[in-house]
This record gives sequence, C-alpha cells and structure tokens, in this order.
Amino acid sequence: AGITIAAVLPREDVRDVLVGAASIHALPQGARVGTSAPRRAAQLLHARPDCEIVLFRGNVATRLARLSAGEADATFLALAGLNRLGEHGIGHPLPVDEWLPAPGQGAIAIEARADDARTRRALATIDHAASHAALLAERALLAALGGNCHSPVAAMTTLDGASFVLEAALYSPDGAERITGQCRFMPGDADAPARLAADLLARAAPAIAEHFAGPPRAG
Repeated sequence: AGITIAAVLPREDVRDVLVGAASIHALPQGARVGTSAPRRAAQLLHARPDCEIVLFRGNVATRLARLSAGEADATFLALAGLNRLGEHGIGHPLPVDEWLPAPGQGAIAIEARADDARTRRALATIDHAASHAALLAERALLAALGGNCHSPVAAMTTLDGASFVLEAALYSPDGAERITGQCRFMPGDADAPARLAADLLARAAPAIAEHFAGPPRAG
C-alpha cells in the first residue's frame, strides 16, 4: 500500500532460451531439463511428457556451470537477462507462438511512493507507454487468476495497431492439462484481463483450477 509503478522501461525480448538443444522437439528422449519455474516445467511436460525435470536455481553463470557439469541435458534462461548481461549467442530462443513467456517477463518497472507527485512526474518522462500497459495487463490477469510466481501460467501482451492482444495459457503442474485463451482490448480497458481470467478458470479442468485462487474476495 502506498507504492505504485510509476514507469516502465522499454520491454526487452520476452522469449525464453533453451540451452542444450536447438528446440523442444530436438531434446533427446528422456532428457533431463533443469528449471525451478513451475511454468517452464509444466510447458515442457505438456510438449514432451517423456522429459524429466531437474531442480535448477541460481544466476545465469551458476545454471550454465551446472549444465556443463552434466547435472542436466538442457535448461532454460530468459533472453532478456542474457541480453542485459551482454551474453549473446547462448542457446536457442523459443518462438512465442509455441512457448509463451511468464507474465511480466523482460519488463523493468520503477516504483515510487503513490503520493510523491514530483517524483512520479519525473519518472513519467522515461515511461514507455506500450510496455507499461502490457505489464499492467499481465499483472491484472495474474491477480484475477489468484496466481503468483509459483503458478503454472504463461502470458504475453502485444500491441496490434491501436489495440492490445493478451494471450494466456494455464497448465496443471504435470503438464497433462492446458487451457488457452486471448482477448483484444483498447487502451484504458482495465477490466479485459479479469474477463479473460474468468473465462480461463471457467473452462479449466480441476487439475488446473485448483492451483489458482481466483479473484480477490471483497471484505
């Protein structure tokens, strides 16, 4: 309470990178893939149920070292993080039409006190409006789903002409179940992500829905 997102910098590349294979389908049968992200694990198991998830945590260097040490056959990294570190040519970016990123991936938000008008005016000069709107839409979707950083959910908002398109996918943790949806909305339509969340939850199998709390309850 009392803190707001006052600006969002131009969003980096939202794609995930697969390190260790040229694509998801190029992974060897029964490949061990390192990740600690429920979203990535569920997406992988949905596409390749033969694969085995190995718990991987740590920064980029730690994960790459564990991969080199043979603890897994492949792992995932965010392309935005690699780009910001100046680490180019590592792994293979996964196309977003096959592999949606995490909500907010690639975005840098700048917070300020909500009642600090002077600072908010200053930060507005570096705000990237389209990135800001996309980030808020994805955060609103996550809130309406009752999800968090442990939820197997993927989402991406893109600007298409004068309107935005929000795509989302929910998974069961084992990847066996998936539900997808999208909505198109105009700037200023703050309710569109919640409508999409309601639609997804209404259609979700119990194995998915039980991992989302739904919208916050009044009172």
